[in-house]
Amino acid sequence: MPYLKHLSKDRKLKKLIEAHGDIVLQKHNKVYLRLCASIMSQQLSVKVARVIHQRFLDLYKSKNPKPEEIVNTPFEKLRGIGLSNAKANYVQHVCRFFIEEKLTDRQLHRMENEKVIEVLTQIKGVGRWTVEMILMFTLGREDVFAVDDLGIQNAMTSLYNLDNSDKKKLKQDLLRISAKWTPYRTYACMYLWRHRDGK
Repeated sequence: MPYLKHLSKDRKLKKLIEAHGDIVLQKHNKVYLRLCASIMSQQLSVKVARVIHQRFLDLYKSKNPKPEEIVNTPFEKLRGIGLSNAKANYVQHVCRFFIEEKLTDRQLHRMENEKVIEVLTQIKGVGRWTVEMILMFTLGREDVFAVDDLGIQNAMTSLYNLDNSDKKKLKQDLLRISAKWTPYRTYACMYLWRHRDGK
């Protein structure tokens, strides 16, 4: 696997690779649904997020509701599964956007990373970090670096002995170090998350 050889040039990352083994990126469709799931899970523990997401899917017979079904779901029903007002709104914003823009999985899979970010961050409630997660875990892109992710920041701060008192400088340091990982920065992020979680 080409990413292993490239990332192993970084001695710190090489140790993480040896500890955690191979990583496989996967591509998925129904991007709007995965975007909804991402919004639902924000600021929640993995366990709670799973429960709420399952309740959401249980609202629909197919388990893979179309954007139109979600837009037509009464707001109170979405609130009833444990979503805040804001998250219930954002989930419907996502689906409305996909309908109005006639946005398809095929189009998103063909777009460059920055174009995907530009398009999806037009949706209220969807920020750059959320789209970066979609790029990594749904579109299977190999070269995404989530510089604003707290887990990545903490892992790199401890691993590379960085000073995190100045956030602006820290960001510059993270970008400088991660530049060497291109074109496989997604894999590097995944090793850093595994390192942080001790998995």
